Amino acid sequence: MNKPVPDGRRKRLVRLILLLLFVVMGFAFAAFYSPAAFHEFLQKNEYLGVSACLAVYLLLGPTPIPSEPLTLLVLAWKGPVPAVVLATLGNTLAAVMEYCLGGTIADLAEFEKRKQALPFGLGRLPIHSPVFLLFGRMLPGYGSKIISVAGGAYRVPAGTYLWTSVLSNLIGAMTVVLFGMGLINLIR
Repeated sequence: MNKPVPDGRRKRLVRLILLLLFVVMGFAFAAFYSPAAFHEFLQKNEYLGVSACLAVYLLLGPTPIPSEPLTLLVLAWKGPVPAVVLATLGNTLAAVMEYCLGGTIADLAEFEKRKQALPFGLGRLPIHSPVFLLFGRMLPGYGSKIISVAGGAYRVPAGTYLWTSVLSNLIGAMTVVLFGMGLINLIR
């Protein structure tokens, strides 16, 4: 006779399945993502473009693919202000998803019990510090993704996490757009 699955285990199993599904979708999207094809889509579908851009930012979240090329594409498509707004909003949505991903991983791995045993003193990192969250997200490469997942795993308060993410994403978007505008002016 089958034993009933305890409610806590069932919730963890559902979260794991959803997590794996989203990560697989993100990687599948990244494998077939073509900036040229996406640019063509944006030109043909003006009204769907904003939603499509936000979806792409969200899907790129769990992957190692950076979103800066998408921001430059939006810059060429709509201009600097919409590019900054879409990049900030899209990267913040991706950061929230990564934060939830970190929380799910922490639940599944019983992270709270194991965090003090992490090597190199990683269990004592000041993840809850807004300064650490802001500057850690600005590390080149995968800094924002690592800080987002760690924020969820370390149970950083959602309010602190959200405002630091929005601020660092705004600064990052402005930097990419200004750099992109400089490149456009240089090419002209």
